[in-house]
Amino acid sequence: MTHAKLRLAFAGTPEISRIVLEELINVGQHSVDVVLTQPDRPAGRGRKLKQSEVKLCALENNISVLQPETSKELTSDRLKDCDLILVVAYGLLLTPEILATPKYGCINIHTSLLPRWRGAAPIQRAIEEGDNETGITIMQMDSGLDTGPILEQFVCSISPNDTAKTLHDRLAIMSAKKINESLFKIVKHQTNAIKQDNSKATYAKKISKQDAKIDWSQSAIELERKIRAFNPFPIAHTVINNINVRIWEAEIKRSSEDLVVGTLLNNKTGISIMTGKDVLTITRLQLPGKRPMSAIDFLNGHPDFINDNNIAG
Repeated sequence: MTHAKLRLAFAGTPEISRIVLEELINVGQHSVDVVLTQPDRPAGRGRKLKQSEVKLCALENNISVLQPETSKELTSDRLKDCDLILVVAYGLLLTPEILATPKYGCINIHTSLLPRWRGAAPIQRAIEEGDNETGITIMQMDSGLDTGPILEQFVCSISPNDTAKTLHDRLAIMSAKKINESLFKIVKHQTNAIKQDNSKATYAKKISKQDAKIDWSQSAIELERKIRAFNPFPIAHTVINNINVRIWEAEIKRSSEDLVVGTLLNNKTGISIMTGKDVLTITRLQLPGKRPMSAIDFLNGHPDFINDNNIAG
């Protein structure tokens, strides 16, 4: 089967983008001529400038890199020779001028089954909401936020134990495996663009540290999903005994007890706390300046941590 070789511009920033970019480079069916990625940002305790995963991959493969601060700084003359722009978690909206530049337009891989979970955090919001499945959508970009016509979709189930990290990794692999086939179909005009049903759209707003603060009046089911959704970032957190505690893992315990929300209960398997409905048992946690540890190990070292007067919140 003969494949038309495309000259691509690739726009992306985080790990999932790098995984797709590496697949394009390794397969070699298409030529990645230029990479667009976010500017280097301060990161870590030292606040040193950190290059994006995509930039590092591009430099390793001698690909030209552009890092505009804003969409307006990116001009079409830098991209006029490209046949298609492929966007994967770039972080900037492309201007109408850029969208209209390539022969085959701009294609986006979005990690949800659009129109559900348009926006910045589709993986986290799907887990937080308790969705049973998600997937990837390959879409033709327009001037809206994830509103363009759908070219292809691939479904991925969400397991009861999935975190944002584990689900992200499966969707990244799926994206990398499907993109070359999808590009072939686009070139051969074998895709059937389907307009999105805006009445079914939901929005996955960007995750903040405030979102990850535990509200113990919520049910144990809601809180357990939130803990998984915000793992590995920004990590759900609460205050117990005036100590800031980050919660990495937890389990739901059914309970008919009528206790004050936030009450700590004796439990040999972890730190159990009364929620708005049922009990949530913290099984893995992290204290300020410490590494994550099992709740059992923590309680063994702090046998008096739980008493009758403890209230979390």
